[in-house]
Amino acid sequence: MCLNVVDLSLIRAKCNNDRVYTVMWGKAKEVPMVEDDNKADDPIETGTDCPSSVQDNNIGQAPHEKSSRFRESFQVPKEENQTTMAGRLCQRDGWIMTAMVAVVVSDVGMNTLFKAASSKGMSSYVFLVYSYGIGALLLLPSPFLTHRSGSLPPLKFSVLCKMGLLGLLGCVYLMLGYTGIKYSSPTLASAMSNLTPAFTFIFALLFGKSLDDYFSCIISMEKVSIKKNSSIAKVVGTIVSIVGALVVTLYHGPIIFAASQPSVHLPQPLSPPPSPPLNSNWVIGGCLLALEYTLIAISYIIQTHIMREYASEFALALSHNICVSVSCAFVSLFVETNNPSAWIMRSSIMLICIVATGMVNSTGYVVESWTVRHKGPLFLAMFRPLAILTAVVLGAIFLGDSLYLGSVIGGTLISIGFYTVMWGKAKEEKSEIDTHHAASSSHSKRVPLLMNYAAEKQV
Repeated sequence: MCLNVVDLSLIRAKCNNDRVYTVMWGKAKEVPMVEDDNKADDPIETGTDCPSSVQDNNIGQAPHEKSSRFRESFQVPKEENQTTMAGRLCQRDGWIMTAMVAVVVSDVGMNTLFKAASSKGMSSYVFLVYSYGIGALLLLPSPFLTHRSGSLPPLKFSVLCKMGLLGLLGCVYLMLGYTGIKYSSPTLASAMSNLTPAFTFIFALLFGKSLDDYFSCIISMEKVSIKKNSSIAKVVGTIVSIVGALVVTLYHGPIIFAASQPSVHLPQPLSPPPSPPLNSNWVIGGCLLALEYTLIAISYIIQTHIMREYASEFALALSHNICVSVSCAFVSLFVETNNPSAWIMRSSIMLICIVATGMVNSTGYVVESWTVRHKGPLFLAMFRPLAILTAVVLGAIFLGDSLYLGSVIGGTLISIGFYTVMWGKAKEEKSEIDTHHAASSSHSKRVPLLMNYAAEKQV
């Protein structure tokens, strides 16, 4: 009886084991079947769309061997992909930097040429009408040529309003800028242009969250924390830039470089006289230029916001030129009512200045829009200190401008403040990128566990 009980127990245990192994065998068979069903629609796995040569070479091989060989024949190594992408980005950044250097140098050259033409009696308002009208004619076919393979991006009413606002703003700051150059010099204009990053930082702090959507092109709006070196650098750099602008505007000092006879013969000297040390025209010009670059900082922000909604550099440049030309035409009709001869170009240098400025400004605006789209608004300001050296050289050669100690001290302070602000921004952006990468890497590490858990639940 005991033996029968033992035999029955052994038989029952063996049946249970067989049942368990049968269930496990069935589970094991279900997993490949699910994978095969999922791969049935994949042309890479089935080989339906692969070349005939690859299919012929895979005849007689196991399915997993076919799949692995096919993937190896077409898959690019990950390291090669990363190297190629990095090379393309470096090449694009190199083109952007080269184009921006050319834009800065050409802008200073056009300011110098305008100074020479305005001394002949050319009206700055009429100059803007003609030059930006020529630029609009040059850019007219460009949006359709650049998008010939497809249609232009959809133009929304909100984007159109922002383009009009940008054009009106451009009309105002251009009038202020060229009037300021007439009162001062291109060297002062180049020095004051370095205030743009500082003004951008100030606007971000003033508006804060109230205009966060409108100024969303600024990287997450500026935040100041006394405990962070980046915030301290931005605050100190802004203060130093403003102090430098005050020095270069209100203090001349002695002449440290007296230019020889200018290449362009002008009826009156362009540089402020050494005595009295503070010339009223110089101060007026400095204030107008400071206001110009304040508005330029705002225009960079609006320009970046438009490029995120309507990614067409040529269309934006065309609309900007049309708005500036039309707006300046209305202003000129009002200002030059009693001077109809202002619309007549009486010298060759006026005509050269108008045509050259129209060509250079239209091209430069496209380059700036392209740079803003890929690198952001603050990247534009990185090249502004180069304008000071270019303006000094061109002013000394063509205009006979003298270099004053106040311009050197103020320009140096502005440049130091400029690079301090840019260093703070770069450090802040690097910290944000590192934080983002850390968060993404931790998320990617958790994904396989979640996927495995979901797969186990399905099985």
